[in-house]
Amino acid sequence: MLARILLLVAALSIPGALRAEPTPAETAGFASRLTIYLAKGPPDVCGPGCDRWIAIEGQVDNDAASRVRRFLAGVKDTQRPIYLHSPGGNVEQSYIIGRLLRSRKAVARVGQTIATACAAGTQVDAACLKAKNAGGEIEAELTTYHAMCNSACGYLFLGATSREVAPDAALAVHNSRLVFAIHGHPPAALLAEFRQRRTAAADRDRTAYIAAMGISRELDDLIRTVKFENLHMLTRAELYRFGIDTRPFAETMWRLEKANSPYVSKFAALKTENGPSFRTMEWRLYCDNKNRVPLMFAAEIDDAAAGKRTIMMTADADPKEEAGGLAMRTGKYEMWSGSLDFGKFRAIMASRSLHVREITQMPDGTADTAKFDVDTGGLPSVWTQLETSCPPPTAAPKSPWPAVPPPGRGS
Repeated sequence: MLARILLLVAALSIPGALRAEPTPAETAGFASRLTIYLAKGPPDVCGPGCDRWIAIEGQVDNDAASRVRRFLAGVKDTQRPIYLHSPGGNVEQSYIIGRLLRSRKAVARVGQTIATACAAGTQVDAACLKAKNAGGEIEAELTTYHAMCNSACGYLFLGATSREVAPDAALAVHNSRLVFAIHGHPPAALLAEFRQRRTAAADRDRTAYIAAMGISRELDDLIRTVKFENLHMLTRAELYRFGIDTRPFAETMWRLEKANSPYVSKFAALKTENGPSFRTMEWRLYCDNKNRVPLMFAAEIDDAAAGKRTIMMTADADPKEEAGGLAMRTGKYEMWSGSLDFGKFRAIMASRSLHVREITQMPDGTADTAKFDVDTGGLPSVWTQLETSCPPPTAAPKSPWPAVPPPGRGS
């Protein structure tokens, strides 16, 4: 039997590269080789006091791990966050990189780095890639909107000890396939036998890797059910249950929406008190209207929470002043809308957090209160962008409510 296997290996130029194969649509806009570089952006762009990060993007190629190893050896700050944006690629290389990240106790997030020196939409042309690979620090912006870490990138991501997937980013998985380069004409039966053995070994390697990273066996079970032609985007509940992103409250960055009535928005996902699911919610700030700033809030209704709900919000810089009121129910959403005077709005802009209280009046007369903090980092710079897009002040903006969950995320 050994002689038969060795004969087959000799007939193959590559014994078999395991790939979580991305589709052409997924690889569009990505470099064919994994790129890693240092980036610097606006204040607080990657968290309070954080304006520098490591970008890892592109397809995981056959030599990616050695380049990542050399790069990380030169970065002494092991807690500088790493932002990943990749459609996948070579699985074995992702395992090696994941273990490198684990040895550094790395902080990893799914996010796209946009180099300001590169024209919009040309982040992977030759000139831009040359600048990213030059070895210096690149001026850049950072976004989680539509960022992805799919296929083999997911294994790389699991290696970090701190992992965050924003509600508007995606972590997607599917089964891998074995890619052969065959020369000669080995017998079909022998080839099938070799493929079966190699695939079984790959399954064992994946199971062992996921377990070593402290992730639930449920993830491995799920991956086995997803054909490599398909992708399964992990829901917020799955990310939490599998132990990938265990935050009970996850939020996006503030983002400018250039609609007919432009606004800035933030999405968040909050774990329900008495169940495994998450509620999606959204905040919107519109252009100032007659010296006031319209603020709107919408959230999916928690079916387990009966009664009327009041939303109250305060800022660090002015904790005595509250905004909010009784939420109105429309279908599966509850909504509140009002406006902030410039004093309250300036307090929000000067704060690290917006403190939110949801007070639910129960049918028996009691009240339940849920509290959480919303990060206001990055809001001032996005608001400045909004002001340049604002039309002349008119009536209060009309918005298509209820809000909807951000694309690609479920509960």
